[in-house]
Amino acid sequence: MSAGTPNRRPIGCDQNGVPLVGQIDERHRFHVGFQAQDFDIDELGHVNNAVWVIWIQEASMAHWLMAARPEDRDRFVAVVLRHEVDYRGNVREGDEISAVTWISGTPRGARYVRRTEFHDSNGRAIVTALTHWAMVDRETGKLVRVRAEMAAPFVCNDEQFKETK
Repeated sequence: MSAGTPNRRPIGCDQNGVPLVGQIDERHRFHVGFQAQDFDIDELGHVNNAVWVIWIQEASMAHWLMAARPEDRDRFVAVVLRHEVDYRGNVREGDEISAVTWISGTPRGARYVRRTEFHDSNGRAIVTALTHWAMVDRETGKLVRVRAEMAAPFVCNDEQFKETK
């Protein structure tokens, strides 16, 4: 993992720079939890919309750090092109939520689409997001094609899961 900017916590990591702990399921989806803190809460008493975007990026980057091949983690970084977020519920200070994120479809060139869902303690989806990302070479700063071997730890062949949907 790149050292990044000194004194800055890497996205997808805890305060000590260690990737967030989560689980990857059989469909290559990454599951991680968050708890709303005092500084996440806006004047309406619930998690601010900007915090949800931060959590989308945190979950996405933690997934990358956990699943990507070491040589890919060191050489490439993903950048956001577009977020689409739907809010269906609120979270208050102290509430715990679970996030699940996955690559949707097959990457095309340097671009890919990632979905993220946040569920409350009852399992209800309260925030859903679709984010367009692009892969960038850290050294050159240029877009790079997402090769099949790079995508393999993230892409699920849904054909094998049709019976369980």
